[in-house]
Amino acid sequence: MTIRDTAEEWEIRATETPFKGNKTSVRTDEVVMPDGSVVRRDYQVHPGSVAVLALDEEDRVLVIRQYRHPVRQRLWEIPAGLLDVPGENPLHAAQRELYEEAHVKAEDWRVLTDVYTTPGGCDEAVRIFLARGLTEAEGERFEAEHEETELEIARVPVSELVRGVLAGELHNNCLVVGVLSLVAARQADGLDALRPAQAPWPARPFES
Repeated sequence: MTIRDTAEEWEIRATETPFKGNKTSVRTDEVVMPDGSVVRRDYQVHPGSVAVLALDEEDRVLVIRQYRHPVRQRLWEIPAGLLDVPGENPLHAAQRELYEEAHVKAEDWRVLTDVYTTPGGCDEAVRIFLARGLTEAEGERFEAEHEETELEIARVPVSELVRGVLAGELHNNCLVVGVLSLVAARQADGLDALRPAQAPWPARPFES
């Protein structure tokens, strides 16, 4: 048996959008169950995101520290952001986020992994890239606003991040998944065997 996720869609009898925000919305679907019953399912509709695990030559990961109001914590994270335009190339979005949040560019890009963050209540899909060959970006720094004005930037050894994840000290989804995927990829076929940066992404199709 092959263990892999597969596309499937159950019948929807009715749908409505009781809330629509600036970037996301809430949808309510009436879904037909296998036994014929109809149940209501509320979930957040999300445009999708990208994240970047930027790894330097000293085996350190570029991380940022940012206040996250919903959880009332200042979290260590990897650079990440929304797919602002439907159909946007995720690689271009990832390159933009790395530049805007850290003023860094990278020569080598690979797909590290693709995840659904909370599939029971949100349709957000995230593509996490591995970026290597880091250098300082040219030009002026991106003008930050809101929570981003308080960003802290650091480069932390992979081993220290793994320790923090397993100790329950680091909680950001993309950081946790990205760091552990990096370690797993090294133990498998190596980082150069990862998917190319333009690999298809059925969850958020795009034009190259």
